Amino acid sequence: MQPFFRYNWIVREQWYAWCEEVPEEELLKARTGGVGSILKTLFHIVDVEYSWIMFMQDQPDFEDPFDMYASLEQIRALDRRFRPDVEAFVTAWEPSMETRPLPSERPDGTSEVHAWGEVMRHVIAHEIHHVGQLSVWAREIGRAPVSANVIRKGLIVPST
Repeated sequence: MQPFFRYNWIVREQWYAWCEEVPEEELLKARTGGVGSILKTLFHIVDVEYSWIMFMQDQPDFEDPFDMYASLEQIRALDRRFRPDVEAFVTAWEPSMETRPLPSERPDGTSEVHAWGEVMRHVIAHEIHHVGQLSVWAREIGRAPVSANVIRKGLIVPST
């Protein structure tokens, strides 16, 4: 579990650095797909990761709107604020948590129960999905996207 969260955090930091080289108008420009813009997508990634982790711990959800964090630096600051809580939860993950039930209510009012392990993998896949959207938008503005390569990120060290 930890290696893929670390992967997402590394790639996210690389996207933040990528954004530093792009005019703010491009970062805020409305785009087709996703949640609407590059910065809104980065905000959404941070928000969803934190919200699921807090929900799993029965903690209050984050509900601030994007407009309160509509700049790269504000999104980075929000990420820095949330990361310690998320990282502590991810680091404390143990096999017994895989099948722990997480009851939730759907928007239509019906109930469902998910396994914690399923939710954690959803959070990982959610970010990877949106990074794919960022990559498409990067190419649309004539810039190379951040590499999605898992290799060479030092996630798992070979035994000696």
